[in-house]
Amino acid sequence: MKKIVFLLAISIALHSCNREDLQGESARIEMNQKDPLTARQINEKINQSIKTNGAFNWSNESDHFIWSAIFRGNMMVSIGFGDSKDDFDRSKSPNNEAIESEILSVIKKYEEKDERNFLLLSDPYLNQMDVVIEKEETITALRKMKTIRYLEPADYHYFEFEAQYNTAAKSSGSGSSGCGFSSSTLNTADYTSTTPGAKIPWAFTRHNIPDAWNYSTGTGVTIGLIDTGVSPEQALLGGSFNNGASSGRTISKFGVYNSDGSADQCGHGTKMASVMAAPRNNVGLPVGVAYNANLIAYRAAENVVLETSGEQTAVKTAFTELGNNANVKIISMSMGHIFSVGKIEDGVKYAYSKGKLIFCAGGTSTSFTNFVGVIFPASMPETQAITGVKENTSNQKCNVCHSGSQIDFTFQMERASGNTVPVLSYYNGQADYVGGSSVATAATAGIAALVWSKNPSWTREQVLNKMRQAATYYPNVNSSYGYGNINVLKAVQ
Repeated sequence: MKKIVFLLAISIALHSCNREDLQGESARIEMNQKDPLTARQINEKINQSIKTNGAFNWSNESDHFIWSAIFRGNMMVSIGFGDSKDDFDRSKSPNNEAIESEILSVIKKYEEKDERNFLLLSDPYLNQMDVVIEKEETITALRKMKTIRYLEPADYHYFEFEAQYNTAAKSSGSGSSGCGFSSSTLNTADYTSTTPGAKIPWAFTRHNIPDAWNYSTGTGVTIGLIDTGVSPEQALLGGSFNNGASSGRTISKFGVYNSDGSADQCGHGTKMASVMAAPRNNVGLPVGVAYNANLIAYRAAENVVLETSGEQTAVKTAFTELGNNANVKIISMSMGHIFSVGKIEDGVKYAYSKGKLIFCAGGTSTSFTNFVGVIFPASMPETQAITGVKENTSNQKCNVCHSGSQIDFTFQMERASGNTVPVLSYYNGQADYVGGSSVATAATAGIAALVWSKNPSWTREQVLNKMRQAATYYPNVNSSYGYGNINVLKAVQ
């Protein structure tokens, strides 16, 4: 995903301390000590779990470990509740009010505080709440309750802490956030021209997208984009969204992160919107895959790494709101984390239960997170995980892309020259390049819009089956690259 380069050069973490050299201590010490574990100890255990088991989940850890991470994360806790592990939808959970009330009573008892002093948020659609908890005994009591689906730190800044002592993380540079406001002069070898004067990115041709436009251009399909927003300075994703051969469609922009609007303050979301749905016109700039599709863009994060409470809550909100929007058929998100986040998982499941076809980036990073396979939430069964591959291949990942058994499709986005996919820039009248599993994901969401537009009465599964049947490895799957590249012409015929 946009360079989901998981390398953050971030400021000194909250609550850091100088007892960081305890990493060699045994599990016995963790069990007995009263002080919270250090951030370094917590991160090392997370990393070891991923390296050993391929994943990390808070539910497998001790009360003390979880409380330590809560302590290091501003005392904020995310709780998922219900009568079963799949009881996430309030509208289908008749006991949700009683269960929530019981949980709040337990917190009130152990924390010795009134509810208004610890309840931060109670989700209107999901059986999920955010609270402030200070005492480890409260965590222990809650985790014994059968109605707790998950209890997790809600604001533990893994990447921020990692940057304090991990040399690779410190040296990653600003690119790790996936943000950028640059513009580029496009190499003439990286595009072809089409009427009335638009540029077709080379990657589109490799997937037979221009030929597929004879059958479908995305008309009537609405794509939901969850990302960093869309640039207010890019007119082709604003007032000129209907332009040239692109007409009769709409673009809507919402901001659910940080209460400061829908405008992209990173640059990543703008590029994802471009590759999906930029108009086909005569201004000499790159066109999108589904240039007649509708677009609803959510600004839900500061950058592509979803580690703060504000970002995780905003992404959850975006998924639930798009899930409740009957016009939306497809959701694309090129952001994520290296381990699962319960509230986002609930949001994804909620949108999936509403029939949405969800595409998520398999992961993009440099040396710091090379040990990670497919990232979350692309790792979920409810999502289609996408990664980027090199030109003319379906099983050679791009230099910074992730791969693994959970990948569903691939998209060619890296040339031998190192150039990636031409897109609109953050600034009006300018172009740029974007790579990684981010652009692969957004492009594949656009492909799905072409297929669904051609077959408007189809279900999500029918659309997916058609995409699979038109891909490289069908009817089999590659162990690390899923069904491979999609021949889009075949998918719309």
